[in-house]
Amino acid sequence: MGTKLYVGNLNYNTTEASLREAFATKGEVTSVQIIMDRETGRSRGFAFVEMATPEAAQAALQELDGAEVDGRQLRINEARDRDPRGPRTG
Repeated sequence: MGTKLYVGNLNYNTTEASLREAFATKGEVTSVQIIMDRETGRSRGFAFVEMATPEAAQAALQELDGAEVDGRQLRINEARDRDPRGPRTG
């Protein structure tokens, strides 16, 4: 298992600090990135959290998947590499 986790079903008001605090109980958090909408500047409801070790990532996945943060139940999966996109045609 890698160290990067996909975190879905976030409350739109969840901050990087509150997400970091929730995951820090399972190990060292190296980065938190909440994905924002370009048009509105508002959260898109998901984030990526990177843990320092694969063991910490596994612990966070097992123990926080379904846990409630800011009134919403988190959905956590191991993050996958982004599929390469072909050239845009128009």
